[in-house]
Amino acid sequence: MERLLACALLLAAAHTWAAEPHSVQGIVLKVDSGKKLIVVSCAAIPGYMEAMVMPFRVRGSESLTALVPGTAVRFNMVEAGQENYAENLQVVQVSNYESEPTEADRLTFLHRTLDPAAAARIVRAGQPVPDFTLTDQAQQVTHLSQFRGKVVALTFTYSRCPNPNYCFRLSNNLSQLERRFRSSAGRDLILMTIVIAPDQDHGKALQRYAGTWKADPALWRFLTGSLADVRAVAELFGAGFWDDEGYLTHTFHTAVIDRDGNLAANLEGNQFTAEQLGDLVETVMERRVHRAPATAARGHLAPR
Repeated sequence: MERLLACALLLAAAHTWAAEPHSVQGIVLKVDSGKKLIVVSCAAIPGYMEAMVMPFRVRGSESLTALVPGTAVRFNMVEAGQENYAENLQVVQVSNYESEPTEADRLTFLHRTLDPAAAARIVRAGQPVPDFTLTDQAQQVTHLSQFRGKVVALTFTYSRCPNPNYCFRLSNNLSQLERRFRSSAGRDLILMTIVIAPDQDHGKALQRYAGTWKADPALWRFLTGSLADVRAVAELFGAGFWDDEGYLTHTFHTAVIDRDGNLAANLEGNQFTAEQLGDLVETVMERRVHRAPATAARGHLAPR
């Protein structure tokens, strides 16, 4: 009898432990609103699980219509049988209280107040990204449209950025992608770093900057152009930059474009990991191509 009671207590305790919710934070990879299902690249939970990709049923009345790939989320994970459920799902707003991002947010607000049309120029997830033309570190003219059929991951940096958590971190994320998808790089995946200081990062300087990352120009393009052209491309993704006595105050954006030329995700800030970005890119690479009809018009970003 005592043994049966001890077993019952152990089973009850195991059930309690299994049902105990765990706080999870991660990046959304897929959304199925109809089935109330999300796939998330989860950060590690110390003492419980390593960082991994997991599917979750969403419990409660939360609407998933606002979720798109790349959205940062936080929720409570509850295990029930063979399924994991997400409860109290919340979108995590990008927050960085270091001086540069805070100032960049203020300047972005001011810019959009003075130019209300700026927000309308930002490409939203699922929309086609207008074609643009810049020049890479090998002095080759590069069109975004030449990479149709491949996934493109791009970010914005400049070589003299003094904070290792800013431009260096964003470029390092692309470097990690190059390593992770080495067998697919160039064939299925193209990396782009668009430099936001074209007056400094051009010609030999751009080649040296690309050389610090051992970038193969066939796989990883470091792109420049006129200041007006670079600004126009940056605006497509909501990225902004402003000169501050030789250094740039800028926002942080990393975009993923699918094989059809549509924006798959636009990650703001620098709080995600290179592994989470890689999980997102891998998910986009697995999508089937849906070619637009030959008569369909594709936008082109005209130089300003």
